[in-house]
Amino acid sequence: MRAIRTVLLAAAFAPSLAATAAPASAQTADADWILKALARPAPMRTDFVEVRVSPLLKDPLRLVGEYRRPVSDTLVREVRAPYAETTTLRAGEATIARAGKTPRRFSLSRAPELASLQSSFGALLAGDRPQIERVYTLKAQGPRERWTLTLAPKDKALAARVRDITLYGQGAELRCIETRPVKGDLQRTLLASAALAVKPATDARAMEGLCRSGVK
Repeated sequence: MRAIRTVLLAAAFAPSLAATAAPASAQTADADWILKALARPAPMRTDFVEVRVSPLLKDPLRLVGEYRRPVSDTLVREVRAPYAETTTLRAGEATIARAGKTPRRFSLSRAPELASLQSSFGALLAGDRPQIERVYTLKAQGPRERWTLTLAPKDKALAARVRDITLYGQGAELRCIETRPVKGDLQRTLLASAALAVKPATDARAMEGLCRSGVK
């Protein structure tokens, strides 16, 4: 379930030249501007680096891979390291595949909170604020050159699992997503140019800087 939740939350987007043409520092990034800047039609793809912190692990778990959205109703999350796993969301069904194992499939109707997330994901890509606000309360902060958008769940099933989700961006680029669960540790997913900036020696503190400030 956690992997599927990450897929739904972590769609990343390459910068839009049209959205970044105007001087970014001169204006505040409100929710409408951010959602318009992040809207992306299929097909799209982006690299990601996901960091999971747990007291059970000596070092944070680092997952490296790629997100793909080949068509509007399909989202693929391919983990390449430290293991290989592909998760596909299509038509309300999740499929998880690993080499040498039979793919696991289940309907998202079994998990109402994931169905809400799937709907919100589509609304995010479409820049549909009314649809997103059916599930989340939105709070935007910062100038257009470095903004945050925090999503606090309204849906009870989702709020029982997720405290909030914060998107960090620069201009029209979504660089990072931080998910705070009700129970457990913060999960951080670096995207696009932030993911490409991560090197084998980049530690957790440096990745936080890449996520929140755009610098190591």
